[in-house]
Amino acid sequence: MPLFRRLPKRGFSNFKFAIRYQIVNVCQLERFDDGSVVGIQELSDLGLIDSIKKKVKILGDGELTKSLKVSANKFSKSAEQKIVACGGNINIV
Repeated sequence: MPLFRRLPKRGFSNFKFAIRYQIVNVCQLERFDDGSVVGIQELSDLGLIDSIKKKVKILGDGELTKSLKVSANKFSKSAEQKIVACGGNINIV
């Protein structure tokens, strides 16, 4: 057996330090009424995210036709553009 397979594996692992987000797509925000305020608690109530203690990121997959006020930890650029284009507002928590 080669020497490199016999030696223990050591080194840096980013698993403990990586920031993990819960993902919500823009098309999933269509469930809310026009003009409503969408926060982390509202997303959890509908079952779109698992926990309110974890961070939430809004991605721009899909279409949005309603004007919403969305609060989350992070937004993708396409999600920001789609929400603002419909007359909504974004708020970074």
